Amino acid sequence: MSGHNKWAKIKHKKAGTDAQRGKLFSRLIKEITIAARNGGGDPNGNPRLRLAIQTAKGANMPADNIKRALQRGTGELPGAVYEELTYEGYGPGGVALMVELVTDNKNRTVAEIRHILDRNNGKLAETGSVAWMFQKKGSIEVPKSGVNEDDLMSIILDAGADDMRAEDDYFDVTTSAETFEAVKKAIEEKSVAISNASLQLLPQNTVRVEGKEAEQVLRLMEALEDHDDVQNVYANFDIDDSVLTSLNQ
Repeated sequence: MSGHNKWAKIKHKKAGTDAQRGKLFSRLIKEITIAARNGGGDPNGNPRLRLAIQTAKGANMPADNIKRALQRGTGELPGAVYEELTYEGYGPGGVALMVELVTDNKNRTVAEIRHILDRNNGKLAETGSVAWMFQKKGSIEVPKSGVNEDDLMSIILDAGADDMRAEDDYFDVTTSAETFEAVKKAIEEKSVAISNASLQLLPQNTVRVEGKEAEQVLRLMEALEDHDDVQNVYANFDIDDSVLTSLNQ
């Protein structure tokens, strides 16, 4: 299984803490602000904003927070001017990394990300040297408790999904970037609950890491995720499940 799915499992287990919840809210506020700035404040005509608002509501973000973030994006309220950045890099064992950030100070952010990589046996890479290893895909998580597997498979295939994987307590539906909205809408129209939906960068190939390198990779991933300006981190590592479990006790 790729780094995407394994890292997602780790984040699921940690998502309930107050600290992680605060970081999630901060990231969602930035995403709503940028989506509104770039595509306008009407969710009906702005798919990125619509998804950001739906995700924020799903995370139980207060409505006032959502409204203020949207108004900062449209200019109705003053606020920081954010810039979107994507850095490419390598981690221990040659693991490829894609780091998506939102910052109001590019020079500070790149220095801090470089420092995190250097401290954790990683390094920044030239633009384009890593990006080709990843594809933009839609990921839709559906709780197993709310739907029959065969019924869900029928819904998503009719709507144009690529694949579906059964995880511990949810189904992970994968789509192309182009069919993401259609598949998500088809699931919702059948009154099937969605716990999370997002566009992500998924690796096309993986790098096996073991032992000390596996521990270093996970430490690097956590350090990057903990940075205030980081929105998403994607990697192509493959770590054996038994090793992963022992490292996350």
